[in-house]
Amino acid sequence: MNRAAILSWLSYFNPWRGSRLETYILQTCIAMFSSALLVVSALILLINYVEISRSVAARADLGGLEVLLMLFQRSPSAILILLPFAFLFGALFAFVNLNRRSELIAMRAAGVSAWRFVLPATLSAFAFGILTIGVLNPVASHLQDVYERKVQTAEAFTPTDPTQSIYLRQGDGNQQVVIRADGQASPQLGHLRGVTFWIYTTDRRGAPSFIERVDAREATLRPGAWQLKDAYEYTLDKPAQFYNVLTLSSNLDPQKAFKRYASTQSVPFWRLPGLIRQNQVSGFSTTSYELKLHQLLSTPLMFAAMTALGAVFSLRLMRLGGLTVLVTSGVSLGFVIFFVNQLFASMGKADVIPAALAGWSPAVLAMLGAMTLLVYTEDG
Repeated sequence: MNRAAILSWLSYFNPWRGSRLETYILQTCIAMFSSALLVVSALILLINYVEISRSVAARADLGGLEVLLMLFQRSPSAILILLPFAFLFGALFAFVNLNRRSELIAMRAAGVSAWRFVLPATLSAFAFGILTIGVLNPVASHLQDVYERKVQTAEAFTPTDPTQSIYLRQGDGNQQVVIRADGQASPQLGHLRGVTFWIYTTDRRGAPSFIERVDAREATLRPGAWQLKDAYEYTLDKPAQFYNVLTLSSNLDPQKAFKRYASTQSVPFWRLPGLIRQNQVSGFSTTSYELKLHQLLSTPLMFAAMTALGAVFSLRLMRLGGLTVLVTSGVSLGFVIFFVNQLFASMGKADVIPAALAGWSPAVLAMLGAMTLLVYTEDG
């Protein structure tokens, strides 16, 4: 081997050369990601603006500034749902542009593997997925919660209407209590009238067994306990007993017990594990929250998979033809993955499959598909 061949071989492994190449590819991909994100965001803002104007604003007679504020509070959650498409389209546009400028040809002629220039875009998408879980999702969830509260206020909706029956549930690992009230005894939250408590014990398998019932004229929820007035206690083996004042322990929060059931979009990632444990103790279903948790945990993998798919479908050289067909196939495959994701989510919510399987399967299948196509493209 002559000296020129040795120098050429060593230059290929020059870390500075590789760093500049990967930085250039990364900058191109980020620019296209940003452009695709702007397009997706603009589309969502337009749709939400029309919906808010025709529904909430029409009924509550809101001003233009209030509608815009509600628009920017509602849209981030929807944008996060469609972020995988931004990475798919961004990767497609980035590598198609590199292909049209013959830059991919130059890279392949220099001996650069497809894995090497797909990896920077995939890793950046994975890193953005982690940022989405830890930062963007909590912010979007908070804005969604504020939006839902404003909708309730604008529509004059009161979850604790004094004339409306109220149902609650509390419990722990040993006891479950179902509570029904005819309504509020006063505008103050936690002050109920015509209250009935059905108290059950649970065995090791979680099967409930009825032990007693308590009827009270009024009940007030205080931190750690219910305070009942004019209460009758009924048990299976004793006659009814009357109490002027009776106290029952409670693990309900007086500030949160009477709020409506929180939607998954308004619950941030960091609160999901605690909310799941709380609902499990109280005997409520946690399927939707568990599904949301696993979907969020799989977000980095989904972003990386969509980016890899976008890159794979745009690597075919322009001179070979058929690039348009491949790009169209990549976009179609992205919609198929979105449909599969919704299908698995529906199956998970219906308890047809475990929540973990429903949350992780679309991302894993998308990544396996991208790696398979990349191996076939690169190695035949």
